[in-house]
Amino acid sequence: MVFSSTIFLFAFLPICLLLYYLVNQKYKNIVLLCFSIVFYAWGETTYIWLIGASIVFNYLFGILLSKIERFKLSTLLLGVFINVAALFFYKYSGFFAQLFHFQNDYLKQLALPLGISFYTFHSISYLVDIYRKKATPQFNFIKMGLYIVNFPQLVAGPIIRYHDVEHQLTFRNHFLNRFNNGVKLFIYGLAKKMIIANTVGIVADVVFDKSYGSFSNLYAWIGVFSYTLQIYFDFSGYSDMAIGIGKMFGFEFKQNFKLPYSSTSIREFWQKWHISLSNWFRDYVYIPLGGNRYGGVRTGINLMIVFVLCGFWHGANFTFLFWGLFHGFFLVLERVSNYRFFDSIPKIIKLIYVWLTVMIGWVFFRSNSMEDAISMIQKMFYITSNTRTMPDVASFITPYFIFISIIGFLISIGLLKNGVLYCLKKRMLNITMFRKLESFMLLLLLFWSVLEVTNSSYNPFIYFRF
Repeated sequence: MVFSSTIFLFAFLPICLLLYYLVNQKYKNIVLLCFSIVFYAWGETTYIWLIGASIVFNYLFGILLSKIERFKLSTLLLGVFINVAALFFYKYSGFFAQLFHFQNDYLKQLALPLGISFYTFHSISYLVDIYRKKATPQFNFIKMGLYIVNFPQLVAGPIIRYHDVEHQLTFRNHFLNRFNNGVKLFIYGLAKKMIIANTVGIVADVVFDKSYGSFSNLYAWIGVFSYTLQIYFDFSGYSDMAIGIGKMFGFEFKQNFKLPYSSTSIREFWQKWHISLSNWFRDYVYIPLGGNRYGGVRTGINLMIVFVLCGFWHGANFTFLFWGLFHGFFLVLERVSNYRFFDSIPKIIKLIYVWLTVMIGWVFFRSNSMEDAISMIQKMFYITSNTRTMPDVASFITPYFIFISIIGFLISIGLLKNGVLYCLKKRMLNITMFRKLESFMLLLLLFWSVLEVTNSSYNPFIYFRF
C-alpha cells in the first residue's frame, strides 16, 4: 500500500483517523499500532515476522543496556551488530554471493524485506541513544512497537531518531491547527508525487530503460533531467506526505528536504537532501570515526567512508557504491579547495556546478549497471554522427511534459517560493488574500492529484526498493 493509492486515500487513512479520534487517549497508540501492522502486512506478509523480531529484540536489548554497567559498550556493539547482520543478510548477501561466484539459489532469490533499511536505522539509533543517555529505554512494548512500525515513516522514512519522538510516544497534543497543517502538507506532497514526479518519470524510464530504441544527445540530457526532477519530487513528496500524516496523529517529524537543488555546493546539497539520512550518518558514523577533529587527511577518509556506506545503504550494486564515492570525492574536493574559494564564485556558476554534478551522479544511481551508466554518460557528452532519435521516444516530449518540467524546475530551485515571499514582503499580496489563494490552490491540487491517482497506472515510489 502506498500513500498515493485509492485504497489508502479513500479507506485506510480515513478509517484510521476516525477510529484514532474516537477512542480514549490511552488507546490511541494501540489503534495506530494495529493500523501500522495492517499497513505493513498489506505490502508484505512474508517478512512481517522479521520486523516483529526486530521490535522484540531491540525492546529487550534497550532495557538490558540501561541495567548493566560492565561491558556496556560491548553490549551496544553486539546489539548494533545483530541489527546490521539482519540488514546485511537480506540486502547484501546475494550481491556478495554473485561477486565471489558463490552458487546459491536461495540467496539469488532472496527478496528484500519492505522498509528494512529504515527500521534498522531506527533500531540502531534507539540503542545508541540509550547508551549515550540521550534517551531512556522504553518499557512499554506498545510504544516501542509504534516507534518502529509507525506507518507514516515505516517503509520509506524519514528516518526518525528515538530521542526526537520519545516524549511524543507518551503524550501528543492534537491541535486543530496542527491537523490542518498536516492535511496541507499531505496535499502538497501528493501533488509533488502524482503531478510532477510521475509525469517526468515516464520520460526518464523511456530513456534509461531504452524502451523505444535509440535517442540523441539532447534526449539523453532530457532523460537525465527528468530523473533529476523525478527522484526529488517523488521522495520529497513522500516525505511531505509522511510528515503531514504524522501531524494528523499529533506527531512532529523533522523536515527532510530544504530545496536541495538551490544549493551552491555539494556540501550544502547534503545539508538539504534527505536530511534525516545525512544527519544519521553524521551522528552515528562520521562523528564516532573522528569527524574533522584529526586533520584534513583523516577528515577526507572519514567523509569517503561515510559516503561509501551511504551509497551502499541505497542498494547492493556497484552503481550505488560509485554514486557514494562520486559525492564523497566532491565533498573532499570542496573541503581541500577551501570554502572561501567557493564564496568568490558567482552564484549562477555554483548552481550550474551543483546541477551538473548531481545530474551525473543520478545517472549512476538510476542505471542498472556500470556499463549502462557509462553508456549514458558517453551519450550525454560525446556527440556522434548518429544522433537520430526514434519517433517513439520523441513522442513523449509533449507540451504537458514541458510545462510540468518547467514548473518542477522553478519549484525545485525555490524560485516560486521566493516569488511568493517577495510579494508578501512588498505587500503586493496580503495574508488574507494569500490564504484564500492557497486554499483554492490546495483544492485544485487535491482534485488534480486524485484524478491522477484514479486514472494513471504509472505510480512507482522510488525509495520503496531501498
